Amino acid sequence: MGALSERKIEIVRTLVESAPDKIVDGLQRALADSANDSQLSSVRLLVEAEAADRRLRDNVLQAVARLCVGDGSDTRSLVFPARALGCVWRGLKASAPQQMSAAAKVDAVIAATPECPPDPTLAYDALAKLAADALRAGQQRDFRIAAEVCDRARPGGAELFAACLELAPVVRAATARLPDWLAHGGDETTAAARLAYKDAVTIAEDAGPRFFEMLAGQLNPPWLVMRIISAVMDKPTPRYLADSELGGFAERVMNEIDAALETLAKLDVNGGPPAGRTAGKLVQLITQQATELELSMELTRDSGWGQRIFNQKKSLASVVEGHLRDAEKVMIAALPTTAARGRVKKAIPALGVEPDGAAVTRATTLLTFSEEVRSCANYAGFSAAHAKMGDRLGQAIDQYVEEALDLVRTAEPADVAHAYDHLLVVADFCALVRDSRAADLIRRRAASARQAEPPSEPDA
Repeated sequence: MGALSERKIEIVRTLVESAPDKIVDGLQRALADSANDSQLSSVRLLVEAEAADRRLRDNVLQAVARLCVGDGSDTRSLVFPARALGCVWRGLKASAPQQMSAAAKVDAVIAATPECPPDPTLAYDALAKLAADALRAGQQRDFRIAAEVCDRARPGGAELFAACLELAPVVRAATARLPDWLAHGGDETTAAARLAYKDAVTIAEDAGPRFFEMLAGQLNPPWLVMRIISAVMDKPTPRYLADSELGGFAERVMNEIDAALETLAKLDVNGGPPAGRTAGKLVQLITQQATELELSMELTRDSGWGQRIFNQKKSLASVVEGHLRDAEKVMIAALPTTAARGRVKKAIPALGVEPDGAAVTRATTLLTFSEEVRSCANYAGFSAAHAKMGDRLGQAIDQYVEEALDLVRTAEPADVAHAYDHLLVVADFCALVRDSRAADLIRRRAASARQAEPPSEPDA
């Protein structure tokens, strides 16, 4: 089959140019082995060219690229419409072709010689400055569209976007040092962060919050910017930080913790392991955020933000301990028992019935949650409750396994028809309460007991 016609290629080009970055990356990976396909080869070259262009865009506009998300209407943080980024980039290609060509050459050299790359700062920063000026002028069509979509997303959005582009050189230099700033505190880090902040407010007096918003956009997770704010402000008191122009950053993290606590309290026990893991990771996130706030400020428990953070940690421990208590009850309920025959009243495993799928799912959800939060129990204040619950559940599992295996060896075949299924369920529980080695031991013992079962009587 021949190559695609120009008309079809143009259709594909339009689709690729308008596709999100994830789609373009996925297409590039999918078409990587299509060199020998005459039709797909032309599409592959087109996608590779678009991917390379977007890499250059993200390098040149690094300081603002991650702030361009969705429709840009989220008021909780500094964001702009994703469409604005594409319009600004097209505007640069149309109005500054020579500078764009120079930046592309530098980018190609960097990709070809990663061990000794040239410094692209001057070329990239010059283009960011051109973009800021053109966005304010609004003469070129693409920049005019970018300004319009930014203003629709928020009042004064175009001017705010231009102001961010002005800060791009400072943010680019700070971004290169972020890993070191986050990993190593001390006077040197504090001095460097303060100098970067000073450079930002030299460009514009109100650039401080904007500078930290742009730094947060370079971090994953964004709230790690609290470390940089703490270094610049020399670990402020909550009141001092709250009264400053940077107080909104800490307030935002505390609001996120409150929202996460509400979500955590509504854990869907019927959601299975995915729901348990998601809730467990939420506990880890809350713990990390609260710890970050504690390390970033001089907190006291008596009032203000210190009291709020203390109450949040207390609420977290309370919610988690409630789920752990439920986990114990639900796991016991998922292991059916019946009264033993004889004078002594004792509950023994009821192995003649099928495992209750709904009960097993509920237990698995909560036990998965328990396993997920084990790593942060010491830091979040519920380590004692978690350890005690684990001991009780471990003992319950051991007792159930021993009694079930004894019944398999001594009871009538009809009474242990589903014994193996129950033991596999218990093994899965054990993997979450203890570890996979303990669970494998139960599975091996169950398999041995199953093979040793006496044959059933033939039908008359």
